[in-house]
Amino acid sequence: MTENMVLSVLKDGITTGLLVAAPFLIVSVIVGLIISIFQATTQIQEQTLTFVPKLLAIAVVGLILSTWVLHMMTGLTERMFAMIANITK
Repeated sequence: MTENMVLSVLKDGITTGLLVAAPFLIVSVIVGLIISIFQATTQIQEQTLTFVPKLLAIAVVGLILSTWVLHMMTGLTERMFAMIANITK
């Protein structure tokens, strides 16, 4: 296994991980920002107020993007197995 193959595997894994995690993180940040603006305007300083809306938003994003996430992860696995098959040749 050459250095280029190792770097390719690492790059592919990190890129896929970032692509899969990005929608969840973006939605979490946006919902957190909206809730914090709401808390600042109403002066409600309840710490648990941000947890439930973020959890619901992330669950909705997970349901909407589940097939895409599965496709991305399956593609990564297939590329890894193809690379393993090429190593033995």
